[in-house]
Amino acid sequence: MKNLIIIGCLMVVCNAFAIHKTEPTDSLQTTATTKHYVFEDFCDTCGCSGNGGSMGFGTGLDTNFAGVRYISQSYQSRDGIFNDSPWIDENFNTLQAWGRVPIGKRFLVNAIVPYHFHDREFADKSSQDISGLGDITVLGFYKILAKQDSIMVVGPQHSLQVGGGVKMPTGSFDRANNTGSVNTSFQLGTGSWDYVTAINYGLSHNNWGVSAMVNYTFKTKNAKDYQFGNQLNYGLNTYKTYYLSDNFALTPALGVGGENYSEDESYNLSVLNTGGDVFFGKLSVEASYKKYSLGVTSMLPIDQNLNNGKVEVKNRFSLYLNINI
Repeated sequence: MKNLIIIGCLMVVCNAFAIHKTEPTDSLQTTATTKHYVFEDFCDTCGCSGNGGSMGFGTGLDTNFAGVRYISQSYQSRDGIFNDSPWIDENFNTLQAWGRVPIGKRFLVNAIVPYHFHDREFADKSSQDISGLGDITVLGFYKILAKQDSIMVVGPQHSLQVGGGVKMPTGSFDRANNTGSVNTSFQLGTGSWDYVTAINYGLSHNNWGVSAMVNYTFKTKNAKDYQFGNQLNYGLNTYKTYYLSDNFALTPALGVGGENYSEDESYNLSVLNTGGDVFFGKLSVEASYKKYSLGVTSMLPIDQNLNNGKVEVKNRFSLYLNINI
């Protein structure tokens, strides 16, 4: 009952994964208060291989906001270490409460609080469920290049942000969860202090935009002598905003994203069948009405080699609502 109450509270608001939105220049109603958005991806990691980093962490919205996002991830993993071990289905579910606060004209602070509820069924028909608070992440960014909120701007606009932050070990780590299935991602957190560096770039012109991001997470050893492999995330998105009225806009987006994981270590020794990489195709659409944005994102793997081929991503899905405050 406690978990249902927490989930219900988090579902009151749901995360937007960011669009760059510029008002049409030929509109008499265009104002200098037009808000700007940028598609950006950040790692929202529990610290494990194939954990959903490319679903996105932050947004380039240069205003205060709050919201939540639901992320669903489906995996197929070997129930054992052998090549002929049976496959099992694993479902990772996450609700994220998050927000962004600009500090002055050049600095931004992001915070995200995830709640996980995962389940899997083994070959012998037994099942396992875990749920609870994940690892809280706080990031800060400095805007080297910033878009101008003015109707006088002509031509393409560029944005560039660099930053970093920390992921705190607020989610629990249990070695017993790594027994059986080779998917070491079946955890609520890394149990370690992990550190993130990130770069985001955006280019927009009229209602079109392109954004690119790269971020890298340095993992450290937790109290139980386990260390997840460092994680690289990257992404590229293109999008166009269609203004259907003064208050309503629709933004479809198409992109790609990738994740690369180093091998895990246990007691300073490499863990077999960990690490790897996956490359996704991404499709999304977002509807914006006044200060609200509602949208959906779908990701399908194009190429992957996770955990020596013993873990496969089936799909990822995200539903979100963002509220500007």
